[in-house]
Amino acid sequence: MSLKNSYMAELMDRVIKRNPAEPEFHQAVHEVLESLEPVIEKYPEFVECGVLESIVEPERVIKFRVPWVDDNGVVRVNRGFRVQFNSAIGPYKGGLRFHPSVYEGIIKFLGFEQIFKNSLTGLPIGGGKGGSDFDPKGKSDAEVMRFCQSFMTELAKHIGADTDVPAGDIGVGAREIGYLFGQYKRLRNEYTGVLTGKGLTYGGSLARTEATGYGLCYFTEEMLKDAGKSFAGAKVAISGSGNVAIYATEKATELGAKVITMSDSNGYIYDENGIDLEVVKKIKLEERKRISEYVKYHPQAVYTEGCSGVWTVKCDIALPCATQNEINEESAKALIANGCYAVSEGANMPSTPEAIAAFQNSGILFGPAKAANAGGVATSALEMSQNSMRYGWTFEKVDRKLQGIMIDIYKNTSEAAKEFGMEGNLVAGANIAGFMKVARSMQAYGVV
Repeated sequence: MSLKNSYMAELMDRVIKRNPAEPEFHQAVHEVLESLEPVIEKYPEFVECGVLESIVEPERVIKFRVPWVDDNGVVRVNRGFRVQFNSAIGPYKGGLRFHPSVYEGIIKFLGFEQIFKNSLTGLPIGGGKGGSDFDPKGKSDAEVMRFCQSFMTELAKHIGADTDVPAGDIGVGAREIGYLFGQYKRLRNEYTGVLTGKGLTYGGSLARTEATGYGLCYFTEEMLKDAGKSFAGAKVAISGSGNVAIYATEKATELGAKVITMSDSNGYIYDENGIDLEVVKKIKLEERKRISEYVKYHPQAVYTEGCSGVWTVKCDIALPCATQNEINEESAKALIANGCYAVSEGANMPSTPEAIAAFQNSGILFGPAKAANAGGVATSALEMSQNSMRYGWTFEKVDRKLQGIMIDIYKNTSEAAKEFGMEGNLVAGANIAGFMKVARSMQAYGVV
C-alpha cells in the first residue's frame, strides 16, 4: 500500500535507497510510517525538527567477523552484528539471534521494531538488536562455547549496563547467554547486569523464561475481553515450539483454552485432544529433538511435513510464535475461512502486510507483535532493575508486574488508535503509542 502523505512517501524512498536489498527492514519502516501519517498532520513539529528522519536511521551499526574453531580443529568464520538503533528513552535493549538467515537487514528490522515495543512497556529502554549467521543446531556445547566467547570478545567493546543490554532470541537460550556472560565478565573484570535472560544462580529473573509467552496471553486476554470473548473453551493454534510457544501454550491452557497445534521448521503436530505440554518440553527443551517425536508419545496425534500448513487447522484463536512472515495472505484467508476470530503475534512480525490487511478487512481481532510480544523485553527490563538493586523478586511479583504491563500496553495501544480515528486498529495504535514517547524525547534533545 502506498503512503498518502508526500513527505512520508519521500522518506520511505530514501530509506529504500539507503538500505538496498533489505526487504524486512523496508516492510517494518513502511508499516510504521503509514500508521504515523495522521500523527504528523496533528504534530507537524515532528517533521520540522527532523525526528522522523532520525528515527529511521540507526544511531550505530556494528558489523564484525567471528572466527572460531570447530571440534575437528577447522577454523570457521561467521559474521556478527549489533544495531544500536535508538537510545532516546534509555540504554539500547534487544536480543541476539543466532540463525543462518541473519544479515544486516534482519537485524535492522528487529532493532527498529524494538524501539516502539520497548517504548510501549513504559520502562526506560531504547531499541537495539544483534546476532550472527552462526547456527547452533548440530553443534557441540564446546563449539557453541568457543563461538560465543569469540562473539563476545568483540561485542564487549560496545555494550554495558547503562549503554546496551542484549538478551536472547532465536538460537540464543540459557546455554548461550551463560557462555556470553562468562566471557564478558572475564574480559571486563566486573559483575554487572549487561545481559538479560541469565540463569537464576547468576542474576537472572524468575519468570523471564515464561515472560514472552505469558505476556502474549495476558495481552490477548485483554483484547478478547474488550470484544466480549475469552480463552475459556477456545481452540488455539500455536506455531513454534521454543520458549514463546511453550509458555503461550501453558498460559492459554491455564486460562481455559485447548491448544491443538505446535510446530518447528520441519512440520507441525495436530492433537485434537489438546497438546501434552510436558511431552513437548521433554522433546524440545531436554532432548533438543524435532517436534515430529511427539507422535511417538501420542499416536493419535497427526504430524505433517511443512510448517505453513499449521494455519489450515480449524481454530478460534491463532498465536504465531515461530518467525517473521510465517503467515502470508493465503494462510490468513485459510484462518478466516475456518472461523478464527482472533490472531495475536508472539513472534516478531510473523504476518505479512497482505495477511494483516486480510485480518483487518475481515474484522478479526489482531494483536500486533510490537505490543503483544513485549512481555519478554518488559521482564528483561525488570531483570535489569533487580540487577541494579542486587536483589531478586519472587516469581509471583514479577508475574504480577508483567501482567500489569501487558494490560497497560493493550489499553494505551487501543486508546492511541481511537484518538487518531482508527478505533480497533491495534497495529496503528501500537506504532503511535510507541512513537510518541520516543519522539517527544528526541525533540527535547535537539539535533543529536
